[in-house]
Formats: sequence, C-alpha cells, structure tokens
Amino acid sequence: MDIKQALLHPEEMFLTPKEVLDHSEFTKEQKIEILRSWAYEVNECTAAEDEGMIVGDEPIHLDAIHDALHKLTGTSDVEHGPPTKQGGI
Repeated sequence: MDIKQALLHPEEMFLTPKEVLDHSEFTKEQKIEILRSWAYEVNECTAAEDEGMIVGDEPIHLDAIHDALHKLTGTSDVEHGPPTKQGGI
C-alpha cells in the first residue's frame, strides 16, 4: 500500500480507523500521521458543511479517529488540532 496515497486520502484507503491500526505495512509513526491526516479531512468537511457546502458521503466520526490515535499514542493528541474554525480537541 502506498504511504503517500494513504496520507493524502486515508478515507479512500481504509473503511475505518481500526483498519489503520491493524495494517501491518505501516510503522506506528506512519499510522499516527495517517490518522492525523484523516482527522484533518473530517474537520474540513465539517467546517464546509457548517458553511452550507455539500461535501458528499457521511465521513467517519472524529471520535473514532481520536480513539485510534489514543490507542497508538496513549494520550489525547491536543498538539495537532486542526487550523479550522472548530478548533482542536
């Protein structure tokens, strides 16, 4: 599996954040980056919807991504909050 594609479009590569956790080809650090990228995308879609834009399919809930990140890091990821209007965790 291509790490660049997984970082750019995790929602196209995985059905759930758990699939990222279970993937054997990526390192722990790569999995964290993929999940952070996915969280960013979900936040961007949420902001767009709040502004009345039609985004498309129902995205994965942010809580599932945060839970997966917590399993990898052992802590909540408050340093990598999105630069969007809804803010961080």
